[in-house]
Amino acid sequence: MGSNGDLNANSECLSSTGDLVLDKAISQWMTWDKNPQTREQIESLVREGRVVELRRRLCSRMTFGTAGLRAPMGAGFARINDLTVIQSTQGMYKYLSKYFPDLKTRGLVIGYDTRAQASSGCTSERLARLTAAVMLCKDIPVYLFSTYVPTPFVPYAVMKYGAAAGVMITASHNRKEDNGYKVYWHNGAQISSPHDKEILHCIEESTEPWTESWNMGLVESSLLRRDPLEDVCRWYMEELNTVCFHRELNAKSPLKFVHSSFHGVGHNFVQRAFQQFGFPPPIPVPEQKDPDPEFSTVSCPNPEEGESVLELSLRLAEREKACIVVATDPDADRLAVAEQNDNCSWKVFTGNELAALLGWWMLYNWKEAHPDPADTERVYMLATTVSSKILNAFARIEGFHFEETLPGFKWIGNRIHELTKAGKEVIFSFEESIGFLCGNMVLDKDGVSTAAVVAEMAAYLHTKNLSLNQQLCNIYEIYGYHISRTSYVLCNDPPTIYRIFSRLRNFGGLGVYPGLCGDYCITHIRDVTTGYDSSQPDKKCVLPLTKNSQMVTFTFQNGIVATLRTSGTEPKIKYYTEFCAQPGERDISCLEEELRKVTTALVEEFLEPDKNNLLRRSV
Repeated sequence: MGSNGDLNANSECLSSTGDLVLDKAISQWMTWDKNPQTREQIESLVREGRVVELRRRLCSRMTFGTAGLRAPMGAGFARINDLTVIQSTQGMYKYLSKYFPDLKTRGLVIGYDTRAQASSGCTSERLARLTAAVMLCKDIPVYLFSTYVPTPFVPYAVMKYGAAAGVMITASHNRKEDNGYKVYWHNGAQISSPHDKEILHCIEESTEPWTESWNMGLVESSLLRRDPLEDVCRWYMEELNTVCFHRELNAKSPLKFVHSSFHGVGHNFVQRAFQQFGFPPPIPVPEQKDPDPEFSTVSCPNPEEGESVLELSLRLAEREKACIVVATDPDADRLAVAEQNDNCSWKVFTGNELAALLGWWMLYNWKEAHPDPADTERVYMLATTVSSKILNAFARIEGFHFEETLPGFKWIGNRIHELTKAGKEVIFSFEESIGFLCGNMVLDKDGVSTAAVVAEMAAYLHTKNLSLNQQLCNIYEIYGYHISRTSYVLCNDPPTIYRIFSRLRNFGGLGVYPGLCGDYCITHIRDVTTGYDSSQPDKKCVLPLTKNSQMVTFTFQNGIVATLRTSGTEPKIKYYTEFCAQPGERDISCLEEELRKVTTALVEEFLEPDKNNLLRRSV
């Protein structure tokens, strides 16, 4: 490590370039950071004169996206590390103490996943303990889990304990280099506006670490620290009974299941959930059962990528003669499902297809328990606006309510809270990126409970000589085929993203959106970034404005709906297209070909991947 004298000399050299802001940022970092590994990273960059990289790391801050703060681990105010987690928690304390007069009785829940980065000394557990230290040094009670837990356990614990808020240290299914700081409000849903902006403002006012913020010894010595693990596990598993409808049938089922936890937190908890439902525990994928921050057996730790990342699970299932694979992502809030077909190939369900099955299942069992049709009036299902409209088709025929939200489960969670307060019952919610919530015992997506629900649904259908895929076809026959395509391109250059969407808003002249995409006529356009919606009489969006992210939706004359949006957690432009056929319309190959053509035109004409150097999805 270089001496402080060397560093100061190099800092002065940099400041002589006229970059006083960077020079101040370097000085602050070296004064405040007590982690020798991240200090060394900045020192090294200073010694090497890497001004651009230093600016990138030190001259901007993280902001709340669709899943809280998320960034690569490493040194710098723009990254996840000891210092930025301390700063974030000090800002949290400042805001919570203003908002909750009873903060010292409510406390804060803290959980973490299994991520780690040797080069920066950052592990999710260490960052969680620093989060706890900041609160404990201000005499705030802390419910800090003693081991890694699924993300949904944090909002569940917030509601059970009546805590002021919760923090989960996780980057979910992101690449191994990333980590995150996910915040839940006292209602158990992820924070939304204005709380996110107010917390960021408080973080900016609380950047200098308090001396005791670094004192992780408080986690062991303070009487205000409690371990909620045993209680929360017990309560959660017992409450799973609210979404378990056929326990006796489950116990007799001949079906076998394989589970992969994708090197993350899910193994123990999915095992227990299956047993709670009356099943034997699922067969674990041994190479992926235990935590591994390198995610060494998968090209990326996201089960949403499909068969290519499920290879070990599918081969194990074939050997064990298990017909269904369930895979939780590393923090166990998402779930992928695959089923073996009669010809021994595998069907990996998309998030939209799995939602059709789960929505049908939850409604079927709700109706069994509530035979009076009048009861259906208080039932709701929710989905994000980029997800399939299949639940809307259910609602039209079955008479319950369906609502859309903006992308991100924080919008769903907060809407469930509002509807529940109004005496309504939300029985199923989802986002197409394999995020599901059966019932409402947690106000966030939950891969653990959904895995057990899928197993029960499969066991029940097996008694009717039906597979999941056969039942999906039955659903489409009744409610109309909903064929969708979802993918993305990678773009690491924010100005390029801005240019792409600006072009769309001025396609036919200043303020004129495109009227055609290929040979296909566009009838309506909704732009939630600007608040424009051509289908509304006042041309204003019904959905809330999202100025900090890009999202434009096109409705075509042929009934296809397409959306382009930026990801809130990764450097991606995502695209979603769906063809919603009427019940009885059966020429599926024709519908699929039409959707393929529109999707291709959308990507090539509106995103221009080659011209804009966008990387196409390769998995």
